[in-house]
Amino acid sequence: MNKPVQPNQVKSGKTDTRTVDAGSGKTLSTIRNIWPYMWPSERPDLKQRVLVAFLVLVLAKVVTVLVPYFYKWVTDALTGTNSTPGWMPVILVTPLMLIIAYNFGRIMMVGLNQIRDALFASVGQYAVRRLSTIVFRHIHTLSLRYHLQRRTGGLSRIIERGTKGIESMVRFTILNGAPTIVEFALMAAVIWYQFDFRYVLIIAVMIWAYCWFSVKASDWRITIRRDMNNNDTEANSKAVDSLLNFETVKYFGNEAWEAGRFDKSMERYEASATRVWTSLAWLNFGQAVILAIGMGACMVMSGLAVSRGEQTVGDFVLINALLMQLSIPLNFIGFLYREIRQGLTDIEAMFDLLDEDQEIQDKPGAKPLEIDKGEIVFDKVNFHYDEDRGILKNVSFKVPAGKTVAIVGPSGAGKSTISRLLFRFYDVTGGRILIDNQDIRDVTQESLRSYIGMVPQDTVLFNDSIAYNIRYGRTSATDDEVRKAASMAQISDFIEGLPDGYDTQVGERGLKLSGGEKQRVAIARTLLKAPPILILDEATSALDSQTEQEIQAALDMVSKDRTTLVIAHRLSTVVNADEIIVLKAGEINERGTHRQLLKEKGLYAEMWNRQREATEAEEKLRAARKAADIKTTV
Repeated sequence: MNKPVQPNQVKSGKTDTRTVDAGSGKTLSTIRNIWPYMWPSERPDLKQRVLVAFLVLVLAKVVTVLVPYFYKWVTDALTGTNSTPGWMPVILVTPLMLIIAYNFGRIMMVGLNQIRDALFASVGQYAVRRLSTIVFRHIHTLSLRYHLQRRTGGLSRIIERGTKGIESMVRFTILNGAPTIVEFALMAAVIWYQFDFRYVLIIAVMIWAYCWFSVKASDWRITIRRDMNNNDTEANSKAVDSLLNFETVKYFGNEAWEAGRFDKSMERYEASATRVWTSLAWLNFGQAVILAIGMGACMVMSGLAVSRGEQTVGDFVLINALLMQLSIPLNFIGFLYREIRQGLTDIEAMFDLLDEDQEIQDKPGAKPLEIDKGEIVFDKVNFHYDEDRGILKNVSFKVPAGKTVAIVGPSGAGKSTISRLLFRFYDVTGGRILIDNQDIRDVTQESLRSYIGMVPQDTVLFNDSIAYNIRYGRTSATDDEVRKAASMAQISDFIEGLPDGYDTQVGERGLKLSGGEKQRVAIARTLLKAPPILILDEATSALDSQTEQEIQAALDMVSKDRTTLVIAHRLSTVVNADEIIVLKAGEINERGTHRQLLKEKGLYAEMWNRQREATEAEEKLRAARKAADIKTTV
């Protein structure tokens, strides 16, 4: 939490000039950075709520101080002594009316505090929403490299705890911290006025000892809390990872193994959580001892003063009531400090997320991409994920507007890296990529990606309806446009045959649909986006031959009159490409049309012959199985 962060502004996705910093655990620094969200310049209505809430706060604390006085006056009245001030109306001097006034004051005290909380609720939640949105936006600006290195479960847990930590900071520092300070000041003034400085001195020592002990003990507990959070994150990461790979777990019958891994993480969490609660018990006990000693000393002094006739019984009751009243915010100070420190611990990891640099950023003054024809040029492109392992080496090719160029080659040749570079998930380490003579590093990422459509090999759908997943291509699309896109992708008949039609839920990652159905949804989504540039990244390699042929027909329709880059594993899908580029170890090994490459009898011809033999063997096996089934039936 030592580094400053510069999160994105909620509006328009621009950079927020205000810095949100955990401040190395410095509470005041964090409050100072959160304050612009508590006093939002763009929301005058919330500012008014803050002002009214603080006025109610002060009134509530005045009532809080007056309530013990009514207790004193009632006690003195019942013992035959009238200690009420001269300004009090005669009608209130009777014991009955004083008792009523005392209880009315208690009701007012609680009521005003609740009014204050209600007024401040929308202000606090607004701050939580703004800061949470900043984190969410920032995470989406981080590079693909970052997300590939992080576990989804752990990331979601950090965000969840961080959001709660922000809420704790807002609630306990602004909503309850300030009232406690006001109450302390009023109580000290009243005790000094009603009694003498010795009482204030004892109470000051008590408060100092209480706060010192609370700080030391809470700091000790922070380390334990951080360890518990780490174990909680680890356990949650393993649980989410296992559930996301549910089918793989079942394939290998490793349910017991996964449960064992999760249980080991939970065992560590159990131990650290137990230490958290045990340390809390010692903290509460120590605080109670300090309070008891301070209150006991003041009550002894007052008791002796009553026996000497210097004070009334009402005064003894008053000091006791004042100290009991003081113990409430004092107890809350310990709780307040613990919650603030724990909140800081919880948001520490989230601040680290905000501190993550955006690997891919728009240049200052970057302009939107302007598409004329949609021509793509890779000009001497070099790229590596790690400096000691090159992926692409001096790769140059052109995809003319409206034409189709295919990239093929063995696994690990760098095929999929090309699509990631074109989407600018990474920047090239050498050379340049042009679209209509514009370097993609000089244009905004938003405009670049708006002009490119993608049909990937592994189509991952959102856990929502089919209509939602198709409309994701263009969120403003109408229902008729969604249906038209589904029809063009040859999936409308299937959807309309479902009981819930387009409202059918696809399940986590779209697992309720088959591979071919998911691919058709992806095609419909891309058709709805209607991009001038299309990338087909091994879009049929995970499908069987029959489904591949059906999907390929839909893809041919999608790519018609579009600049299309096809990254293929199955060569049968690229025979009609205008040009085929063969990559090997990150370099262009061959290039030409399907017929030209077969004549060269090089790597492409070798791959083609292998795949053709595998396809023929698959067809013979299928025919043999079909014949066997017929024979069995007969």
